[in-house]
Amino acid sequence: MNQIHSRSEQLDLNLLKVFEAVYREHNLSRAAQALYLTPSAVSHALTRLRQHFDDPLFVRDGRRMSATPACQRIAPQLIDTLGRLRELLQQWDRFDPLQTRQGFRIGMPDATESALLPALAQALHAQAPGATLASVAVARRELGRELAAGQVDLAVDVALPISEPVRHRPLFQDGFCVVMREGHSLAKRLSLKQYLQARHVAVSSRASGQVIEDIALLNLGLQRTIALRCQNYHSAGEAVAQSDALLTMPAGLAGRIAANARLRRVSVPFALPAAQVHLYWHANSELEPANRWLRELVVTVCERGLFG
Repeated sequence: MNQIHSRSEQLDLNLLKVFEAVYREHNLSRAAQALYLTPSAVSHALTRLRQHFDDPLFVRDGRRMSATPACQRIAPQLIDTLGRLRELLQQWDRFDPLQTRQGFRIGMPDATESALLPALAQALHAQAPGATLASVAVARRELGRELAAGQVDLAVDVALPISEPVRHRPLFQDGFCVVMREGHSLAKRLSLKQYLQARHVAVSSRASGQVIEDIALLNLGLQRTIALRCQNYHSAGEAVAQSDALLTMPAGLAGRIAANARLRRVSVPFALPAAQVHLYWHANSELEPANRWLRELVVTVCERGLFG
């Protein structure tokens, strides 16, 4: 008993973060990415954990690190205890928006930034004049790791297949419209046949792959011609204003850029579901006062329609 007590007192609690990451990721490289450590640092920490518990804890099964029976027994309770410890420490903190000099980082794609960031920045300055805000790009496949590592405090993006420990809630939805240059021959009436026959501009931060409107068309057994692929809607709008190509884009954003880019808006001639935009945060930040305040600020801006 005394030996066990002595061993528990000697355990470096930072090692338990490595244990948690390896258990969740089942892979040393991904655990290293989640913790923003080198793979060798994670490997060294795992060696120390194995020595402490006198058990391999994880064994390699191809590319997967599988938990041993002993690890399976202790992991759920250990991770739950770590979570409760984080909650306790978070509740200890105090946050005063008027006094804070904290810098916040929110991950969001270009279209969401254009819609939300100006109003959010204004609201943040009004309530926390000393705070700073940065909007950063986050690859969707890296969202969970970026939140876990604290590289971003929150993220705002379309509905994604996310599970614990990342948490989320809906913010707003935005329908789509088709934009074209002023004087376009299709400006008065755009049929589905005309839409499919036209040349289109698609917007995506990815180098390849389908965008939401093409997925909807494929579900109908239809296909269109992509003449140009852009990284953001502003450059796409400029390209459309100088050609006969069509651009399908979020209606809220179209309303902000149409006048400046000399664009005409019309309805999408097929069923295209509205984009559902969600707020994302990590479970570790659930009760952290500054993060909770920032989440409430984002929700308030969206619910009151302070942008758009």
